[in-house]
Parts: sequence; structure tokens; C-alpha cells
Amino acid sequence: MDKIIFKQEGKIGYLTLNRPDKYNAFDKEMLGEFEEFIKARMYDNSVSVLIFDGGDAKGFCAGLDMQTLGPEIFAMQPADAYNAQVRLSRMMLGLRKIPQPVICCVHGAAAGIGFSLAMASDIRIMAENAKFSAAYINIGLGGADMASSYFLPRLIGSGRANEFLLTGNWLTAKEAMNLGFASRIVPKEKIIETATELAKVMASKNPLGLRMTKEAININIDVGSLEACLQMEDRNQMMLAFGMHVNQEKKE
Repeated sequence: MDKIIFKQEGKIGYLTLNRPDKYNAFDKEMLGEFEEFIKARMYDNSVSVLIFDGGDAKGFCAGLDMQTLGPEIFAMQPADAYNAQVRLSRMMLGLRKIPQPVICCVHGAAAGIGFSLAMASDIRIMAENAKFSAAYINIGLGGADMASSYFLPRLIGSGRANEFLLTGNWLTAKEAMNLGFASRIVPKEKIIETATELAKVMASKNPLGLRMTKEAININIDVGSLEACLQMEDRNQMMLAFGMHVNQEKKE
């Protein structure tokens, strides 16, 4: 059975984690399938927007499978364990690098890697029972893992982010909305429908415009100056305008 399910409807792609009996925790096979998925989307112009969800599991994702992959990593030699850590963490970078905006639909618990996958997505839509935890610190590790120390302060500010990363406490859906962590909170049965409505609006736009907007947002989060931000935006807009002009000439 595939542990990652992908289907496509028009310009919208649907990515579903599929280990419901394990709360969608990542084992070695699931990690490999996710890596292949990211690789396949990197230059896939047939998909404009991705909707990412936890399927039929009780929660979105419980993080690392601590019955299989977790113990394997802890038993490895340092260099091998480091490679495994890098593979896991680069899933977050992969979600940011693919050109498609990612709408993450979270129901139930998103812990550890699950929390980070939600943060690495571009938009978050939550069910009323959604909750989030940087659970790494609860198993003897640090709360700064899988890009949590990068994403969370940028999403909700350092003051509250520090609290959640240092304690591993749960961030509830209500708190997440109040802190600006997510876009919307809806009943569980409405999350995919809500995400699809949003995705249809995005998919109706210029695909290259979507891609360049995502790239600009990601880069300008860390840009060193207003001028550098404006230079990127100006360059992108002129490239898009020129492209539209050329396409119009071809039609005529």
C-alpha cells in the first residue's frame, strides 16, 4: 500500500499521507515516497496548486515513527544518523522549493514532523480539533528541529514561538487562529472543500505568476533590505508582463 497518495484534478493536486493505523508517522518507506513526490513536482507544470492533508488518520501526522525509524536512527553511527536527519529535515525545504503553492489541511494532532510540514506549507486551513506541538523536546531532544525554529517565530512572533518550542506544549486551533498561524478554521468535514475553493481561485491565475509570487515571498522573508525586496518584485513583474505581451503577439 502506498504511504503517500497523490491524485490530480485539472490543475489542482491532492497529496494525502496514508498511514492511518500509525497516525501518519513517518517510517523509511514513507520518507522515500515523500522525497520522490517532491522530486516529481519540482518541474511539473501540469499542477498549479497542491492540497495536502492527513486523510483518514485520527490526526494529520504524529511525526517520526518511534517504533521503527526513530530507533533505527538512534542506533546508527553518527555520520549515518546525520544523513537520516538531513533527509527528514529537507522535506520542509522541498515543500518550499516546489513551485506550487501548498495548502495544508490539518485535523487532529500535528506533532513533530507533522507540525513542521504544516509550517512549511504556504497556507494552513484547520479543523476545529487541530493542535500542534514541537514534540521533539518531549522525547529528550531540542524543540528546535525540522525548521521549527525558522518557521514558528516568523509565523507567530518570537515571544509566543519561544514558549511552544521550549515547552513542547500544544498550540490549539483557537490559539493558532488568534496568533495568525493559520488562514481559516472550519469543521473537519469542510477542510478539503474549503481548500479546493481556495485552490480553484489560485489555479485560475497565471501559473508563472503563482510560482514567482511563492518564490518572492520565500526569499523576501529573509531579505536584507527593502530595496532588495523591490528589485525582486520589479524584475518578476517585468518578466511576467513581457511574457504576456509576447503571448498576445503570437495570438495576433
